[in-house]
Amino acid sequence: MRVELLDFHLPEELIAQRPAATRDGARLLHLPAGGGLEDREVVDLPALLPPGALVVVNDTQVIPARLLGHREPTGGAVELLLLRRLEGPDERWSCLGRSSKALRPGTRLVLGEGAILAELEAPEGEGVWVARLRTASGEPLLGALDRVGHIPLPPYVERADEPEDRSRYQTVYAQHPGSAAAPTAGLHLSERILEELRGRGCEVVPVTLHVGLGTFRPVKVDDLDQHPMHEEWCEVPAATAEAVARARARGAPVVAIGTTVVRTLESSVDGGALVPGVRSTRLLIQPGYRFQVVDRLFTNFHLPRSTLLALVGAFGGLERVLGAYRHAVERRYRFFSYGDAMLLSGRG
Repeated sequence: MRVELLDFHLPEELIAQRPAATRDGARLLHLPAGGGLEDREVVDLPALLPPGALVVVNDTQVIPARLLGHREPTGGAVELLLLRRLEGPDERWSCLGRSSKALRPGTRLVLGEGAILAELEAPEGEGVWVARLRTASGEPLLGALDRVGHIPLPPYVERADEPEDRSRYQTVYAQHPGSAAAPTAGLHLSERILEELRGRGCEVVPVTLHVGLGTFRPVKVDDLDQHPMHEEWCEVPAATAEAVARARARGAPVVAIGTTVVRTLESSVDGGALVPGVRSTRLLIQPGYRFQVVDRLFTNFHLPRSTLLALVGAFGGLERVLGAYRHAVERRYRFFSYGDAMLLSGRG
């Protein structure tokens, strides 16, 4: 599809720079199956879902993946964003690199005030590098990251990360470290909301997708078919696949908390059934896609001309979704990672 069809006007002041005062304190725009728009609150979510619905969350954990430092021996400033750990015994990572001068294979980096050392091995294209990392003290890398790394807030949050971001840019059910960005819809779900969902007979089950370049890489082409989706690691546990089968059998809807859950579930279907296991996905969902697992979607408001907006438009109908976005702008909803949310049913 033409990427220009995913454009919309967004006043800059509607881009949320900080989360709501409380985790579940954001607004919620509801697009019910029968049509229309309802201005609600995130705390209304349990009441908007039928009793017995299956709610699927992404339990990935954001790591402090942004590292600041300098090049050796020149001392030039450098920034590294860890995207994805590569398979193997060593700490080899796919990373986004930024420097005052061009980076080259063999460049050595001193990061986190000397706590982490890195060497660039090979470019992967568009500023992405394979890098080998180690800690100066010999401690595990994730431990050093926790001390000296920065929370990788997206670039439209125009401030440095703060201590509060350690908890608010993380879901309450995060379990598996590995994401370079938060699965942002899940940021709204408080323990109170999870308890209310379970109290209504809703089962809450996890999948894991470590958010990397495939989710947040900007679209730079005119035709979405030409956009290169980067690989992301995901897993559907056997218990989750069984829960989806039970929901299907009793006619209960499968509710995805966020686009990463949608991509994980839809990437894991074979012969009409959800198949458990670990896999990599490059799935790009755009209008015309036929959804096989997900019936309802709880999600944030996404960037114009993005693959995430294409996914939501495919799920809810592009004109319907863009109309909802225009309504959200008029009603001064807050956009993007720390912004407000939508709940929508599929087109059928």
